[in-house]
Amino acid sequence: MKKLSSTKYWKQGQEFLGVKYPIISGAMTWISNSELVKAVSDAGGFGVLAAGNMPADIFEEEVKKLKKDKVNFAVNLITIAPNYMNHLKSSINLGVNHIVFAGSFPRKNEIKMAKDSGAKVTCFASTESIAQRMIDYGTDALILEGSEAGGHIGHVSTIVLIQQVLFNFPDIPIFVAGGIASGKMINHLFLMGASGVQMGTIFAMSEESPAHSDFKDRFLRARSREATSTPQYDSSLPVVAVRALKNQGMDNFGKLQLELLDKLKNNKISRIDAQYEVEGYWMGALRKAVVDGDIVSGSLMAGQSVGLVNEIKSVHDIIADVVNEAEVEFAKIGKFYF
Repeated sequence: MKKLSSTKYWKQGQEFLGVKYPIISGAMTWISNSELVKAVSDAGGFGVLAAGNMPADIFEEEVKKLKKDKVNFAVNLITIAPNYMNHLKSSINLGVNHIVFAGSFPRKNEIKMAKDSGAKVTCFASTESIAQRMIDYGTDALILEGSEAGGHIGHVSTIVLIQQVLFNFPDIPIFVAGGIASGKMINHLFLMGASGVQMGTIFAMSEESPAHSDFKDRFLRARSREATSTPQYDSSLPVVAVRALKNQGMDNFGKLQLELLDKLKNNKISRIDAQYEVEGYWMGALRKAVVDGDIVSGSLMAGQSVGLVNEIKSVHDIIADVVNEAEVEFAKIGKFYF
């Protein structure tokens, strides 16, 4: 890889994450296991272990494996997952250095628990007000994830979040996510003040990704416009939008919403239980696609950057290529501005 010429722009993210390149491999359930996390770390990036709704004992095994290999990593904890508190307590007890809260927004005392253990805390911010709330709660860093991202998403695009949050909170490390798959974009985000970036889809398609070959092949053939987000049919059943490639699995989710809304209307299910059924659906549908290779009825969670990735490469080559491209771009624009 190239020696970084734009050192000062990489520095804050490097120091916060403790890695050579402040490039985060976003947590993806069924994909971001200890093997992928280690591969990202070995390539100089920052891997994040996806807790999802792992059984507590398996989660602990994954964490211990990474700590044994002396990998610098984070755990991504889904605040709405049934095993969330078990995962948080295990992360604290095992001395995990970085904790990322996701899914919804953590309580102030949960952030305090994590920080009291010595961990650095990162929270997602999908709006300006949420960014301020997470800062007030004590988060050490933010991830701005625009609606272009895959999986569970907010409703505001990356380009707007950059203006609402990145430009207005200069005193905290901010990592940008959603729609990123090139070194050129990474370079310009650094110049705008980002401390680093998070990418998911590109790593889901890596050689080290455990995703089924049919899953990866479908991603290779996908266009950006095929990665669409699910609607919420009625406010009586709040659901977090999910971006995925449109298929039968997406249609089935629509039918599930209608069934659950009917049950809610007739008092046959509580709202909390209905929301758990929604999350259970996505967990199962994602496993179908990622593990079993069912690209018809499984969930093909993908960001719109899927249309920018046209080959399967090793994690090392992915990171090397985007870093080199970022440096070339910096040198090119530097002739005019620096």
